[in-house]
Amino acid sequence: MRRADTKNEPAVYRRVVLKNASPYHYMKICLVLEDESTRLSAVDLKQFIITGLNSLYGEVGAALTFDLLKYDEDSLTALLRVYSRGLVKLWSSLTLLGSYQNQTCAFRVLQVSPFLLALTGNSRELQLD
Repeated sequence: MRRADTKNEPAVYRRVVLKNASPYHYMKICLVLEDESTRLSAVDLKQFIITGLNSLYGEVGAALTFDLLKYDEDSLTALLRVYSRGLVKLWSSLTLLGSYQNQTCAFRVLQVSPFLLALTGNSRELQLD
């Protein structure tokens, strides 16, 4: 049965694209060094990342604003906050950094999210009791 007030118009489908409203992206990274006994302080790590930005993008890249929110010196893992517009520059400079004090190194990007809460847990590392 049909309702009397409905019209016989075809359904119209619209594609709606929403841009991310978050001004920041958060990155959980890990630095892997050839000599595992080498330790970096938080200041050394931030300076190392700025040096990588400078070598890839020059002074403009080195001026990219990012924050080192959390750093664990034992596991060399860090939590970075960067403006969303600078995420690609930061990520690419981390990828291309290959040596620290004449030893090979690599940054591993573990997680990236526009929401800080999303980085608190990782289902791949979940251990049930």
